[in-house]
Amino acid sequence: QVQLVESGGGLVQAGGSLRLSCAASGFQFSRCAMAWFRQAPGKEREFVGAISRSRASTYYTDSVKGRFTISADNDKKTVYLQMSGLKAEDTAVYYCAARPTILTTPMSTEVSDYAYWGQGTQVTVSS
Repeated sequence: QVQLVESGGGLVQAGGSLRLSCAASGFQFSRCAMAWFRQAPGKEREFVGAISRSRASTYYTDSVKGRFTISADNDKKTVYLQMSGLKAEDTAVYYCAARPTILTTPMSTEVSDYAYWGQGTQVTVSS
């Protein structure tokens, strides 16, 4: 059974930091590109960042570049999102997602390209 379980969300003041984790099971984690998306109330789910299957490359949406960092541990089958310099506009439910790929597949920012999803974890940034 495929599972992605996010944790680490919570309430933080603007300027603070949080580290989200996403534990994977039931599929070949090392053969997947991994990504984080977020969805604020009344808005569509949006791409935050991704890490390639090789774990050698990362890509971020402009609004989080320099503040957020994605990493992955294949032994632990876990992907992380380190968030710093948090802003009120970062408030959202954060989802991790997995995309089985071959090594040469470019990273994707599209929701529809990701096969597996977690249930999400709430991040609230107070200003």
